[in-house]
Amino acid sequence: MDIKEIQNLIKFVAKSGASEVKLEMEDVKITIKTGSEKTETTIVQAAPMAAMPQAVAPAAPQAAAPVAETAPAVSSDDKYITVKSPIIGTFYRKPAPDKPNFVEVGSDISVGDTVCVIEAMKLFNEIESEISGKIVKILVDDSTPVEFDQPLFLVDPS
Repeated sequence: MDIKEIQNLIKFVAKSGASEVKLEMEDVKITIKTGSEKTETTIVQAAPMAAMPQAVAPAAPQAAAPVAETAPAVSSDDKYITVKSPIIGTFYRKPAPDKPNFVEVGSDISVGDTVCVIEAMKLFNEIESEISGKIVKILVDDSTPVEFDQPLFLVDPS
């Protein structure tokens, strides 16, 4: 695990609202504790790794991230709005394997409607729409990894 991955993990935990996260791998143990004032990170190495420091400085506190971000679509049709992933994780279209999908192409959505679930570190985060409209296209396959700010849906707001 390199320093960039550790920094991304710290940012992710700070945005997720979790109070404490422990990660143990073969040669690294990481504990990240967050609070309203600060974020602390402790890294313990069992085996030496050349590129990793012994400790990482506390990250700056961050404001809570919005549940879902929207931005103008980059497609040829500018009338659609893109709903993007607010976190890194695994994208799921339904709440459970035996339940129906939250939305389909053609579904009408309103502000606050759950459009998908993103699993991050064994936590299932319901992603709510910040816009009203009709789902035009689903850009991600079910059960696939998504990155922060990755487009998930195209919505026609009219």
